[in-house]
Amino acid sequence: MRGRGDRLEVALVDRGLDRMLVTDLTNVRYLTGFTGTNGAAICGPGVRLFLTDFRYTERAEAEVPEWETITVTGDWLGGIAERLAGKVGFEDDHVSVRTLAKLEEKLPDEVEAVAAGGAVEALRRVKDDAELAAIEAAAQLADAALQETVEEGFAGRTERAVADAFEARVRAAGAELSFETIVAAGPNGAQPHAEPGPRVIERGELVVFDYGAKLDGYCSDGTRTYATGDPGEEGRAVYETVLAAQAAALAAIRPGEKGEDVDAAGRKVIDDAGHAEHFGHGLGHGVGLDIHEGPRLSPRSDDLLARNEVITVEPGIYLAGNLGVRIEDLVVVTADGLRNLSSLPKDLTYVD
Repeated sequence: MRGRGDRLEVALVDRGLDRMLVTDLTNVRYLTGFTGTNGAAICGPGVRLFLTDFRYTERAEAEVPEWETITVTGDWLGGIAERLAGKVGFEDDHVSVRTLAKLEEKLPDEVEAVAAGGAVEALRRVKDDAELAAIEAAAQLADAALQETVEEGFAGRTERAVADAFEARVRAAGAELSFETIVAAGPNGAQPHAEPGPRVIERGELVVFDYGAKLDGYCSDGTRTYATGDPGEEGRAVYETVLAAQAAALAAIRPGEKGEDVDAAGRKVIDDAGHAEHFGHGLGHGVGLDIHEGPRLSPRSDDLLARNEVITVEPGIYLAGNLGVRIEDLVVVTADGLRNLSSLPKDLTYVD
């Protein structure tokens, strides 16, 4: 976690803040390394305080060596308030109105609480070497688990059974799931966030498989669409359109590009094929400690891509009551383009 508090300190100076109170546990973990369920961080010039309760004192000694650990007994908000000074930023996108009111009651008169939500999330967009290594390892693990699941075959099994087989492999390899796996066959594939159920996967269908693993707190995300036999002319055409759209979007990725422009590069291919109304979600999103974080690739995103951001590129076409196709890669933005962390083939793959 070395250096992350320093980066936040610089951001506070730019915002005119004396200290930052970080209470969202994902952001606390990012800054300090703490993995428990109750903690807060206070950061400022020369100030690196981590607060927790008695349950986590020993864990904090092991996980948070670079911050001064304070065990708060009794009044949690009071223990935080007495360590704040000057103009203090708080995470207004995570702190409830009630909690803020209680905190402000305990603040000394000379302390001012200022909304500063998104300050840590902005730092989290650009990954350091350790983060990139964790995400890449999670992606490799997930890809290996999916490849083994594909080799078992899909036809004649339920969507739920196939999803369970993949998830068991991820857990057996020592990881968690980034999210609930999507296995959506035939007409169910037309639902971007379908849940695997008791439907038996038949031959001659397209099967959307959206999957991910979480390793050391960091997520991976990917999607492949398979065929259990010839999906027909329409199915093949839709697949090739989505594949071409993804290739166009990948080619547009480089530092300084707007999220909306990368989205437009992929969306144009789908629009030109007559499927504008069949692609209703954004092209992609950032991935890290959360499965969805900044930057965003969408028609309304003014995010500018930066080196070492990790993003998904996942165009899709969804024909209600018929079929769906989504192809998703996880990539790192590099100095002159991207590095693709997704290793599985993207040509239409036929699965027994």
